[in-house]
Amino acid sequence: MCRWLAYTGTSVLLDSVLYRPAHSLIDQSLHARMGVETTNGDGFGIGWYSPGMGTPAVVRETGPAWNNRNLREISAHIRSHMFFAHIRASTGSAIQQTNCHPFRHGRWLWMHNGAIADFHRLRRDLCLVIDPSLFADIEGSTDSEVMFFLALTFGLDQDPLTAVARMAGHVETLGRRHGVEHPLQMTVAVTDGKGLWAFRYSSERRSRSLYYSAEVDTLRELHPDLNFLEGLSLATRLVVSEPLSGLPGAWNEFPESSCGLVGAGDDFVKEFVPLTADGELTHPVR
Repeated sequence: MCRWLAYTGTSVLLDSVLYRPAHSLIDQSLHARMGVETTNGDGFGIGWYSPGMGTPAVVRETGPAWNNRNLREISAHIRSHMFFAHIRASTGSAIQQTNCHPFRHGRWLWMHNGAIADFHRLRRDLCLVIDPSLFADIEGSTDSEVMFFLALTFGLDQDPLTAVARMAGHVETLGRRHGVEHPLQMTVAVTDGKGLWAFRYSSERRSRSLYYSAEVDTLRELHPDLNFLEGLSLATRLVVSEPLSGLPGAWNEFPESSCGLVGAGDDFVKEFVPLTADGELTHPVR
């Protein structure tokens, strides 16, 4: 599968998050501890927001992140209050730039770890539901990008939580119609440059790992010797596939089948349940 991180809060240099932590995302590209694969070398991508710009910038490459000089150069010179980074381990789709995350549409960024089971069988029917005005903007061949455009079709602009729930419900309903027992595995991050929403869910209730950082004031109490915390706003958060450090109390695990808005000052985590297109539950809450 893949590993990813999402940052929101005080504007920082990207390399302070991507390279400097003990178990940074760059380290995870070679030595992931909680992923299906130890090595995630099938491409990488970063996406970030800059002041005064209506859309985010995206840089994606097909090689591994651990030895990319351009990534190190860029990340040492770019500051951002909101950015995504993703390292890829392909589940079968081609290794090409258009298949690397994060994906962008307008002001939105999207990245995913997981898979739609038997995607090659479901792809046509899934794509037929995508709004025709959006379909031409799909560039790659991954299930992750199709999930993104389904969420856009289901109203991501208006209500991200409901749109992703409807996307997940549609994938599950269609998958089971085709005899796929566990159609969906996902941890997802999505942002419009203001809010950061994260999701952890799988049809078999055995989802990939996902964590979010503790509140900054809590970290200051636990680790008063960490001077870099003094410059961070109380709304600063990280969401990660696996913790970047072993600091006690620094990380909270997203519960199984959960979603949340993170770093907005009124952040929350709650249960995630897929919905049908009509807003009904796809199965009873357990």
